Amino acid sequence: MVPLRSRAAASLLHLLPRGRITRALGRFTEARIPLPVLRPVLDLYSRAYDVALDEAVIPEGGFRSFNEFFTRQLRPGVHTVDPDPATVVSPADGRLDDSGPVSADRRFTVKGQSYDAATLLDDAAAARAYEGGHYFIVYLSPRDYHRVHSPVAGRVREVRHIPGDLFPVNEMGVRTVPGLFARNERVVVHVDTVLGPAAVVFVGAFVVGKITLTIEAPPRPELGGRSAVRSFEGDARPTLEKGDELGAFQLGSTVVVLLGPAAHGRWEAARGVDPTPVRVGDAVARARDGEAS
Repeated sequence: MVPLRSRAAASLLHLLPRGRITRALGRFTEARIPLPVLRPVLDLYSRAYDVALDEAVIPEGGFRSFNEFFTRQLRPGVHTVDPDPATVVSPADGRLDDSGPVSADRRFTVKGQSYDAATLLDDAAAARAYEGGHYFIVYLSPRDYHRVHSPVAGRVREVRHIPGDLFPVNEMGVRTVPGLFARNERVVVHVDTVLGPAAVVFVGAFVVGKITLTIEAPPRPELGGRSAVRSFEGDARPTLEKGDELGAFQLGSTVVVLLGPAAHGRWEAARGVDPTPVRVGDAVARARDGEAS
């Protein structure tokens, strides 16, 4: 049962102009702020959320905006990418919140809520590739490194930017907003791999209205409009190695990864009980028998 306080907070969130608040905060986080003002605020934030600044690449003179801090790079060697070609790795530093099968009717369950892959991807035809496959979800908290990396090696076939709402993706949001991940604004990157198709879904959130990609993306669609799509063909298809940087969030958010059935439903979880901490490059799914299709 959802606590009364959480239900009350969720009701308040429904009344707030979430999009306008998020855009205003986005402009503020991108503004250059005098270092004597910014440094003590970032120090306080880092202590409050236990941010591992010793892992970060800090620009000479320090960070000049909140967004520069939020999207900080990490020093070489902080992440080790599992080299096994039969593994799919975590795309982000965060918490592996849930994982499980995708049913034959393209549905999967997250925290007791049923999701339809076709709705999540805004593409019924693409969703059919994940029937009998597997999914997992990584939640990025405010303390985490906010860049997202490719969980697989392969070639990008399509990027789809889907307009939507901007509810929080924390525990309260997941439990109180029906179909949260398929309601919020999101960017889907479809990748063809030796293990079959994979979809990497960046889920936007309240105060996380900006998602950037390292590959060419379609323009951000208007709220209430149609999805914007960028397709790639032939030699123009971007090539990704497992662990390559794929994009970034401002603040924390969530990444959903859908995996195909890998030639005969040969997917099994490679980690323990959810939720569990993960880092970029940790194996979270593995083809049975260690075979790539």
